[in-house]
Amino acid sequence: MKRSFFVTVFLRLTLAMAFVAGTRALLPQKDWYITVLAVIGWAALAAVWTTYSVRQAISPLERAAGAIADRPDEVAEGTLSDGEGGDFEPGYRDFERLSKALAGAAAQVDQSLEQSKESRRELEALLDSMQDAVIAVDAAGRIQWSNQKMQRLMPGASSRGTLGSGSVRVGHALVQTIRDPEVLACVRSALDSRTVCERKSTTLLPGKTFEINASPMPGGGAVAVLHDVTRIEQVERTQRDFVANVSHELRTPLTSITGYVETLLDHEESLTPVAREFLSTILKNATRMNRLTEDLLVMARIESTEQKLQPSPIPADSLVREAIEAMSGLVQDSEAVLEIGEVTSRQVFADHDAVMQVLSNLIENGIKYGRTRSNEFSRVVVSANEISEPYEMVEFRVRDFGQGIAFEHLGRIFERFYRVDKARSRESGGTGLGLAIARHMVEAQGGTIRAESELHRGSTFIFSLPVAQYPVTN
Repeated sequence: MKRSFFVTVFLRLTLAMAFVAGTRALLPQKDWYITVLAVIGWAALAAVWTTYSVRQAISPLERAAGAIADRPDEVAEGTLSDGEGGDFEPGYRDFERLSKALAGAAAQVDQSLEQSKESRRELEALLDSMQDAVIAVDAAGRIQWSNQKMQRLMPGASSRGTLGSGSVRVGHALVQTIRDPEVLACVRSALDSRTVCERKSTTLLPGKTFEINASPMPGGGAVAVLHDVTRIEQVERTQRDFVANVSHELRTPLTSITGYVETLLDHEESLTPVAREFLSTILKNATRMNRLTEDLLVMARIESTEQKLQPSPIPADSLVREAIEAMSGLVQDSEAVLEIGEVTSRQVFADHDAVMQVLSNLIENGIKYGRTRSNEFSRVVVSANEISEPYEMVEFRVRDFGQGIAFEHLGRIFERFYRVDKARSRESGGTGLGLAIARHMVEAQGGTIRAESELHRGSTFIFSLPVAQYPVTN
């Protein structure tokens, strides 16, 4: 049975005092110094004996406290051993509460470690099951972890997915494993600027296209996800080629139909009113189809990057005036009012033909859909002002005073074939591609485009282009 530490000390002191008293009774009175020496000797012996006992009692507790981080399960179960038959149980009853506290703390640590290991295993299994390649690096750019998809992508991995000499290795620099400049630049941007970086790579693997998303991690470092979009790119390319080929093949028969119908309407006097009505309907639809094919060809060229833009410094006011002059014929036919608002002579760095097409599309839409509620006439105001936020740009505005656009449509009007009023759009000959073409052309030149509108208060289409950093002087 374990004894109390204080009881043990009391018994040892009592034994020492009894020994000293007996020694003093046996020795003569004149040999008092021998009694003093005996007291000192016994006191020293009792102190050494007590110290040794305490250290022997505390030693298991010290080993248990030191082993909590490495072997918490043994500490919690009380089976910790020093290799020589020692155990975790303390030598004195007074230390049992401390022993139980250590065992409880060890149990909690053991439980936390098991939960952490289980969470890590689940996370690794989840990431390994992803179809995207994932790799994590520390703040110095050294690889911390990668999933199996990433390991199979890298050169040096066998066909079965096992690691080879050139595969991903933990602790190695990312540049030693991945030499693709887009991946490295994206990860470096996430590490340095602590912002999400998105890029596209076509040189990581031959014949493959990857979308790269690199995000900073809260504790430092970054994680990169590589998404294979090769199949998607092929499908989109096939769709663009199909649309372009079909549109190109339709141009010839549509031109023939339009030409024959116009000839009949202009030179055939024996046509009955019903025949003329039918031919007029054919001509109207053929003309609309011809416009649709032209817009589809333009859209296909823009999306396939075949249309090479040639930006140069151009005064903003000259673009506005030239666009209004180009639309003078439509203004006369529609009995519309086209005005020039406030304009700036600041030069923009843009492609002349692309900007003219954007302005023409927006002005034509304003004339078609900008009639007042009384349907009297359309009034369109075109302006260009210089802005400084967030960058130095010139903001072009095309405003009409028609029925406006409802709020729920503003976020989708720049999508292909999206129409606010389908019946009205078909009646006016719209193809549903004008705003989509305008958005692509503006964004291809580093600008932005948006719309502001309220019902029955008109609409304003706004697009901005960067200011020319090196303007040309006449």
